[in-house]
Amino acid sequence: MTWAVLVPMILLGVFKIVVSSLPNSTVGWFIGRFEIHSKLSDADASVSIDGKRLESEDKTQVIHYFNEATFVERYLVFPGYEQSYLHPENKGIPVIIDTKEGKKGVRLFVYIYNDRINVVKQHKKKIVAYRLLSESLQKMFYDSDEDVS
Repeated sequence: MTWAVLVPMILLGVFKIVVSSLPNSTVGWFIGRFEIHSKLSDADASVSIDGKRLESEDKTQVIHYFNEATFVERYLVFPGYEQSYLHPENKGIPVIIDTKEGKKGVRLFVYIYNDRINVVKQHKKKIVAYRLLSESLQKMFYDSDEDVS
């Protein structure tokens, strides 16, 4: 009876020590696997608005503002409703960012409104939608004469 209790306790203690002393790089990699709003790199991303590619300083500024944006919430995308997220009714012109996450190509559709930023992340047929807040990005693209919300 004692061995039945003692062996699992020892194994649980060893597991606890191993998990609590992982290196920072391993923890960062593990957390990055589940991150929705991941950081973009300037070298891997291409930014286009209304079919026109942004170059140099404008591209760098958009990527910087996007990386600094605050994640607010994730939207649930139910099967069959993907197109309503990719092409919303009051959308305006999206900022399209093509980038890579690891070896996978990802396309981000960024819809900028006066009070929020909606992002639709598309990888093949998988879609994830979420909302951001970034005053800098909103000021850069939002025209105050147009009421889009």
